[in-house]
Amino acid sequence: MGIVVRLDVMIARRKFSSKELAARIGITEANLSLLKRGHVKGVRFQTLAKLCHELDCQPGDILEYDDETSGG
Repeated sequence: MGIVVRLDVMIARRKFSSKELAARIGITEANLSLLKRGHVKGVRFQTLAKLCHELDCQPGDILEYDDETSGG
């Protein structure tokens, strides 16, 4: 896949529970879990912006490109 999701790391650093974060950004815990595990095909910029706001971080803190997993 090439993009590695580091959302679980940021959630732990900010000492949020998944339940609390999901409620704050307006998505279900199930969808947040799928996002944390990288089991989504995409993420809306609006959702990414809300995550960054609540976690006080940048998109690059959550998403990382990994050439090793890009398949190319």
